[in-house]
Amino acid sequence: MASSEDDGTVEEKENNNKRRTKSALATAWLTFYNIAMTAGWLVLAIAMMRFYIQKGTTKGLYRSIARTLKFFQTFALAEVVHCAIGIVRTSVIVTGVQVCSRIFMVWFVTNSIRQIQSEESVILFLVVWTITEITRYSYYTFNLLHHLPYFIKWARYNLFIVLYPLGVIGELMTIYAALPFVRRSGMYSMRLPNKYNVSFDYYYCLIILMLSYIPLFPQLFFHMLRQRRRVLHGEVIVEKDD
Repeated sequence: MASSEDDGTVEEKENNNKRRTKSALATAWLTFYNIAMTAGWLVLAIAMMRFYIQKGTTKGLYRSIARTLKFFQTFALAEVVHCAIGIVRTSVIVTGVQVCSRIFMVWFVTNSIRQIQSEESVILFLVVWTITEITRYSYYTFNLLHHLPYFIKWARYNLFIVLYPLGVIGELMTIYAALPFVRRSGMYSMRLPNKYNVSFDYYYCLIILMLSYIPLFPQLFFHMLRQRRRVLHGEVIVEKDD
């Protein structure tokens, strides 16, 4: 019996050591990831400010930062993976919707239609995204390092009240501005007859996407409000499983 108990204790210790090692590796990776993303969005912020100071206009601003924006926004897909494998305890669905909608806006709307790249709505959502992401990734970084300044926590859970609606307005106005160009060009659309016998109209896809903001925006916004009450005011929030 003593030998069996000893074997059980050794096995338990080994399992605990493995869990601690995995946890340490996950924390190290998340710290690196959030530092890198904070730096990336800071680079974007500095590049946008420098462009405007030098040129005195926002025309051409998007093209000047497009490559950096596409890289860091696409790299955010890692956050969906973090949720899926369990190293971050956040809803895969919520994270996936937020990340994929951003990637869609960058690659399939703004980057694909050059005629809209100088629209004020593009600058609006770019500024909103930049402020939001610098704040968010800074919050995660300092939180992981266990040295979270209060003003960063305050900014993370207060600025979104203004920035989130402004970002949505910028995105919707950008998609709306893209519609005439998409309709005329027929981009990303498939007309019958074709060898796949499939019809797809990107123009109507964008309209459906715009309409999807109606149910999705309130859900994501109120999710953040619940998080705000929990973090800033210590309220216990019971949420339904996704």
